[in-house]
Amino acid sequence: MIRLYHYPLSVSSRFIRLILSECEMTAELVEERPWERREDFLIMNPATTLPVLIEDNGPPVVGAWPVSEYLDETRGFALEERRLLPPNADQRAEVRRLTEWFLVKFDAEVTDYLAEEKVIKRERAKFGGGGSPDSSLLRAARANIKPHLGYISHLMVERKWLAGDRITFADLAAAAALSVADFLGEVPWSDAGEVKDWYAKMKSRPSFRTLLADQVRGVRPPDHYGDPDF
Repeated sequence: MIRLYHYPLSVSSRFIRLILSECEMTAELVEERPWERREDFLIMNPATTLPVLIEDNGPPVVGAWPVSEYLDETRGFALEERRLLPPNADQRAEVRRLTEWFLVKFDAEVTDYLAEEKVIKRERAKFGGGGSPDSSLLRAARANIKPHLGYISHLMVERKWLAGDRITFADLAAAAALSVADFLGEVPWSDAGEVKDWYAKMKSRPSFRTLLADQVRGVRPPDHYGDPDF
């Protein structure tokens, strides 16, 4: 049995959920709000970061990279041609580079601002934190997402998928990041060009179904969010 501690607007959490689904694995999802600093979660992961995966009675596997590598090492070979990390070392390096781009750079410049200012600040207020949304940070996120969309478009010029000829962690990381921004209605799809076609292809995969069904208290995603053919 696998249990995954996650938060719906966490890019890293969504990334791992997609990997689990691509591996045809069903996990028990436990929604965790790190700002609540639950004692049981602090004991499990003193850093209070997400995601955290526990398999059977094993130790916690903490963080997007450790969890993704753990899943590849324990399930990757069984996927054969569908393995999400390619066999060649150079190809793996490119997948890891792009995966980090979306889990770290995109998140820091776009989704972290959006989720914090539009949703999490309101939730923090119940625990003595929070405050009003910072409009300057929202403007920064809206400006920052445009070069990221341009970079995805650039990658797709000569590639079938972001890191090459097959779907990899890189595609799942990018789709996880865009899905958070899209849930919050913050992706300028009219200017996205080829990125929209690639993302529609990602949304149509069975692994995306649970993400499209996500609900967050106090937030209604745009009507197109759950439509693979948007």
